[in-house]
Amino acid sequence: MRVAVVGGTGPFGRALAERLHAAGVDVVIGSRDAERAQATALALDCSGETNGAACADADFVILAVNADAALDTARELRSDIGSTPVLCVASELRFTKAGVFPSTEAASLAEQLQDVLAAPVVAGLHSLAAASLGGEERPDEDALICGDDPDAKTVALELASKLTTGRALDAGPLASARALEGLTAVIVNLNRRYKGHAGVRITGLG
Repeated sequence: MRVAVVGGTGPFGRALAERLHAAGVDVVIGSRDAERAQATALALDCSGETNGAACADADFVILAVNADAALDTARELRSDIGSTPVLCVASELRFTKAGVFPSTEAASLAEQLQDVLAAPVVAGLHSLAAASLGGEERPDEDALICGDDPDAKTVALELASKLTTGRALDAGPLASARALEGLTAVIVNLNRRYKGHAGVRITGLG
């Protein structure tokens, strides 16, 4: 299976691609700039292409661009993505002097992407930080995935299981992305307050 990481030259995308590649996944780095994609890919010993070419050749797409660019990027890549499943990892956040707040939109970013794309969209990994993913060891935390398409969710859970030493957990339908994206704001506030790299562990499951 070939996985395209759109936005693979950014901090989170690069850390994600590096971790998946180390786990034996066939990863292709996507970027608006082909040379930048290839430079990052060379450092990671994988492939690098423009976002469009990366998506056209992929069996699964991870959209790892910043939240404010996610919808426009999805619109640009709609034909290249086609029916290929997409994992959205971004969260819309509001940064204020009082703290970090989740988006005021009624629908999550992942749900908005589903309205833009013809492909099934799943959401997850919102509690994972680039610094944690990019460390020497896999982060000791769980990864949460949600979505409405069972096949796309299965692939996303399989990939998520390669990223941490914890579990990849099915967090329900795509509507759960509203809570998962909001969780990012909570974690950023915790990290700022306690100067750490917070993660999530779900207890009480069999």
